[in-house]
Amino acid sequence: MAWVDEVFRQLDQRVSLTWRVGDGDQISKDGEVFSIAGPARAVLTGERTALNFLQTLSGTATAARQFVDAVAGTTCRILDTRKTLPGLRLAQKYATRCGGALNHRLGLYDRILIKENHIVAAGSIAAAVATARRTAAGLQVEVEVESLAEFDAALASGADIIMLDELSLDDMRAAVTRNRSAPRRAQLEASGSVTLATLPAIAATGVDFVSIGGITKHLRAVDLSMRLDFID
Repeated sequence: MAWVDEVFRQLDQRVSLTWRVGDGDQISKDGEVFSIAGPARAVLTGERTALNFLQTLSGTATAARQFVDAVAGTTCRILDTRKTLPGLRLAQKYATRCGGALNHRLGLYDRILIKENHIVAAGSIAAAVATARRTAAGLQVEVEVESLAEFDAALASGADIIMLDELSLDDMRAAVTRNRSAPRRAQLEASGSVTLATLPAIAATGVDFVSIGGITKHLRAVDLSMRLDFID
């Protein structure tokens, strides 16, 4: 709602919007989302920009809700990623929350995520984690792993979160079991080529989170239109 309101606020403060639904509400086909009143020039000038925001962000929220519903009844939570549309990261992150998902990090500044290239550059998982602790004290450190051997190294390094990237279901279950018996547990996040069809089985392995880039980068915009009536 805020993005649509701001479009018309910047154009002409004589334009007023009355919202029939709130952020995160379910809407039905042919339902009215908001009504608008004001000078025709301002209304028509802002129409497409406002609808682009509304359609794209509603599509993001809808995608998030579909994944959230797929893990209903489990303790697993759905995360978005930084794979957002340029210039719309904060907007899409907000939209995923409206759909019931949680936000992963916003940028490179609010959590350390150690990926394969960082591990190669540092020499090992242990060295990468140690460097992160030294240079970014206070931030959570997450390590992306691609095998159980890497998982064991990340767990031993004291990583706060371990991302299981493209691991098989059997390996995910093994990682969950090993984590539960570890002296210092990590939170486990599954990721990689997750679909609505594969998600329930992934959640059933016992991982804490599943991160899905498709929520923000593979979204399908909701089809909305504006109809103008003149009032004498």
